[in-house]
Amino acid sequence: MEAGNFMKFGVVVFPGSNCDHDTLFAIQNAIGQEAEFLWHSDASLRNCDAVVLPGGFSYGDYLRTGAIAKFSPIMGAVKRFADDGGIVLGICNGFQILQEAGLLPGSMLRNRMLKFICRQINIRTEAVDTVFTNAGRPDQVLSLPIAHNEGNFYADDATLRELNENRQVLFRFCDEEGRVTDAANVNGSLENIAGVCNRPRNVMGLMPHPERACEGALGSRDGRLIFESIVNACTGKTLKSGV
Repeated sequence: MEAGNFMKFGVVVFPGSNCDHDTLFAIQNAIGQEAEFLWHSDASLRNCDAVVLPGGFSYGDYLRTGAIAKFSPIMGAVKRFADDGGIVLGICNGFQILQEAGLLPGSMLRNRMLKFICRQINIRTEAVDTVFTNAGRPDQVLSLPIAHNEGNFYADDATLRELNENRQVLFRFCDEEGRVTDAANVNGSLENIAGVCNRPRNVMGLMPHPERACEGALGSRDGRLIFESIVNACTGKTLKSGV
């Protein structure tokens, strides 16, 4: 990162979040950007330039994943921020919350093997013209970990058609060579979908954990691509600050 390219991330903390500290550490130490926690009961994003909803089990995942978190006061501010073009990233449970809040399409079903999956996987980069992927290459394969029980992406035919027509699928589960196969589809997601964005392309959710793949000691540094892409997008233009 070039000197002077600095921005501020906000990491939302819900009761039950367990990847909030991992995310804050990755942003501050691996990416070298400012970051602070935003409590679920806050009504302000404290002038953050981008907001991250981390993984975990918000509110214990009672009812269904993300169903209660969408009612948190902070989500009103997140929705307004997103509607105004602000950058919002949801990781794992954060992705589920964004779906429940109506900020991203589709829904999550139980993994097809009906078991919690925690392992290193590969995803293929499907588009690089977004604030989340601009630091990557078309068809670039990233090695990231997953840890979820409900990561099986589902959408009806009309929604799936719209996602493909508008190039909103940003990542698909693949093998090490970038082949999108059923064997590489670890959780049964429709069309191997691992990450999608909204139509304006300023909100993204993905099931793998980029914050857990930002240092060589963790086995992969590929997760930096997503955070560095956000920094590129923000520092290359007038920053969009939350209120």
